[in-house]
Amino acid sequence: MSNKLYTLNAEVRADLGTGASRRLRNADQVPAILYGAGQEAVALTLDHSKVLKAQEDEGFYTHILTLNIGGESVEAILKDVQRHPYKPKVTHLDFQRVDPSQKLHTKVPVHFINEEKATKGGNLVAHHVTEIEIVCLPKNLPEFVEVDMAKVAVGQTLHLSDIKLPAGVTSVELGKGADHDQAVVTLNAPKGGAAEEETAEAAE
Repeated sequence: MSNKLYTLNAEVRADLGTGASRRLRNADQVPAILYGAGQEAVALTLDHSKVLKAQEDEGFYTHILTLNIGGESVEAILKDVQRHPYKPKVTHLDFQRVDPSQKLHTKVPVHFINEEKATKGGNLVAHHVTEIEIVCLPKNLPEFVEVDMAKVAVGQTLHLSDIKLPAGVTSVELGKGADHDQAVVTLNAPKGGAAEEETAEAAE
């Protein structure tokens, strides 16, 4: 797990409902909810400018965050973000409390490395997923899952079972059975190449 820290100040809100949320957004505030860990859900407000800045960093979506609520620090992960359909505006946030003893069920991004080596000669990389659903204890939560393309052969497809996850981290899909071993990435021959048909079959 990364040591980078994300901290946001939040306030408990008692004024609930659609009208109240609209007033908050007009005042450059973001309504939010905090739930989980066997405790009651708490309605919150956060400063929109701070949220907008934090969400520019990929780690904001996968790290354990610290919410300062009335002088109390609460660890949480971001579970959902709602945005305005066309304005650069966050309209609602869902946070889940983190209990060090309870496993997290979340998604982390996939980082593909050494693609420049794999694409020499005009080969094409086809990404089938951009994130992987995982289960792990908070202390084992990775910032991302890394997939090395350096040794992938033309026509080869890597599946979930081919990806080495960090210690203490398991794939949700693989836990459902072998038929859920979804494709992650395929290295295709150049367009019009002789191996194109074979590559397509491998991806399926």
